[in-house]
Amino acid sequence: MINTKIYRAIYNLAEDLLEADSKNDQAHFDKLYAELKAICDDNENSDKDHPEQWETLADFTADLDQALVIYDKALTKATAINSKDHMSSIAFSMAELQLELGQTEAAIKSLKQAKITANKIEDKEFKQEIDTLLTKLLTH
Repeated sequence: MINTKIYRAIYNLAEDLLEADSKNDQAHFDKLYAELKAICDDNENSDKDHPEQWETLADFTADLDQALVIYDKALTKATAINSKDHMSSIAFSMAELQLELGQTEAAIKSLKQAKITANKIEDKEFKQEIDTLLTKLLTH
C-alpha cells in the first residue's frame, strides 16, 4: 500500500503537470517534474518506495526511451509486491510507447503480460482495452 502522504503529493503533482502541459508552461512543467523525480529518488529502496510513483514519473517523461526504462523499473516494483492493477497498467503503458517507437513485437509481449495480470483485476473496460489492442496487433 502506498503511503497516503506520498500518494497525495504524487496525485497533486500529476494534476499540476497536466495543467502546466496544457498551458505549454515548460519551465513550470520542468520544475514539477523535478519534484516528482526527487520523490521517486528519495523513496527508492525504502519502505515508502511504490510502483505508482515510478509509473507517474514515466507517464510524464518526454523521452520515450527513458520513459520505457522508468516503466520497467515500475513494473519490477509492482511485480515485487504482486500488485496486479499496477502490473497490468504499467505493461499496457509500455505497450503504447513501444508501438509509438515501432517496437511491435515488444508491444505484443507487453500486452500479453498486461492481459495475464489484468485477469485478476476488477476493471472490465481496461481488460477490454487490452484485448482490443492485442487482437488488433495480432491480426495485422
